[in-house]
Amino acid sequence: MQSKTVSLAPGFTLFPTLKPPHKTLIFHQILIFILTFLAYASFHASRKPPSIVKSILGPTIQSNSSSTDAGWAPFNGPEGTHRLGELDLAFLSSYAIGMYFAGHVGDRIDLRLFLVFGMMGSGLFTIIFGFGYWFDVHLLAYFMGVQVVCGVFQSIGWPCVVAVVGNWFGKDKRGLIMGVWSSHTSVGNIIGSVVASGVLEFGWGWSFLVPGVLVIVVGVLVFCFLVVSPDALGFEMMESGKEVEMNVEGESVGNLEKIESEEAGLLENEESDSLAAIGFLEAWRLPGVAPFAFCLFFSKLVAYTFLYWLPFYVRHTAVAGVHLSHKTAGILSTLFDIGGVFGGVMAGFISDIIEARAVTSVTFLLLSIPALILYRVYGSVSMVSNITLMFISGLLVNGPYSLITTAVAADLGTQDLIKGNSRALATVTAIIDGTGSVGAALGPLLAGYISTRGWNSVFLMLIVAIFFASLFLIRVAKSEIERVNEGKGLWSGVTAR
Repeated sequence: MQSKTVSLAPGFTLFPTLKPPHKTLIFHQILIFILTFLAYASFHASRKPPSIVKSILGPTIQSNSSSTDAGWAPFNGPEGTHRLGELDLAFLSSYAIGMYFAGHVGDRIDLRLFLVFGMMGSGLFTIIFGFGYWFDVHLLAYFMGVQVVCGVFQSIGWPCVVAVVGNWFGKDKRGLIMGVWSSHTSVGNIIGSVVASGVLEFGWGWSFLVPGVLVIVVGVLVFCFLVVSPDALGFEMMESGKEVEMNVEGESVGNLEKIESEEAGLLENEESDSLAAIGFLEAWRLPGVAPFAFCLFFSKLVAYTFLYWLPFYVRHTAVAGVHLSHKTAGILSTLFDIGGVFGGVMAGFISDIIEARAVTSVTFLLLSIPALILYRVYGSVSMVSNITLMFISGLLVNGPYSLITTAVAADLGTQDLIKGNSRALATVTAIIDGTGSVGAALGPLLAGYISTRGWNSVFLMLIVAIFFASLFLIRVAKSEIERVNEGKGLWSGVTAR
């Protein structure tokens, strides 16, 4: 098997004091945390514009001021919501398919260069979508085609950032660390919503141009300073996540011993390397992967329906008898993502305390059902009730979504059955999030069609999806409870079915 080579980021040549022993392992862990956080936040910021401009592109509504939205062909006709749903499907289906391939490739090449490639392509095609405004494009095939290509580039991001974070952080407090880190999804959505809504008055093309440029700028930072693994800087990671002793020349003692061992046992090293990149089907058969993947299918269906349709829903649903403006609706929808930030952190922290990821996920999922019912029934009563219930719904919906795509994926990708080899991490992550992304593709599409029958039907679809998501984890949650009662760690018995 071809050995995976990793190049050191050029920023370390320009700034040699960033290398050990000038900077410690803790410093570089913080740097990796920030860089990967910014990278994926920028990805999500560039995904938000389609939801913000939906109410401008789509069918017209009559507002209190008796003015109507002109819309944008081909999305402003009687079946405009269908076309908008199909636009979401074009992006998310290519994203889901690309995710499987991206994880497979990511385990075999330099993750830094692969991630930068995805960021540059995502930024470019987000901008190209916005060009439709300035060049007065009304061809559905143009927008669909751009979204398909953009989805492929976007699929590169997630397996890469999770694999890099998994390389740098041990299992100790992983739920809390990744709970905080996974808030990049909601933070990116918030940034995208605020930016896209803020420039919307200048023309909807600007809502794509600015986030697209943001991804490219962050991509340059990633190219210059991202280090894929501690080994590249001479650090040797231990199970406790602590830094090993460094000698006066900045070379780790553990790393020197590793080099000597490799030179003494080449055959053994080749056998170990053959385990490094796990096969796609083999990864599917790893304990816990399938249940969490199918749970995420339904959980992400719900999360992405809100991601792509919440501003449209807020704009078309009178709050206290008043229809909000495009800009206000877009900014107000960020309350769902702000709740998601707290939900991701809470889910990660709780799952660390009780040592049960599935139990935590099921609890959040079941509590989100009454939260969504209350939001639909009482969210339009007043602005206070709308804000409160939207925040709570975001907290409960995004909690398990964030937990599964981060800490759970990292746990499953480094479990004892594959000897904790991080080169399986991108593949396992891609399988879980790729399967979830299939649900993410279906949710917005179904919402586009079902919403024409009334929003009660859309919320019913979301509640059914949440119920099925929890069902897939019942057996895993039961096993976790049994292991915790026996005094074992969450993943110590993961191979027992």
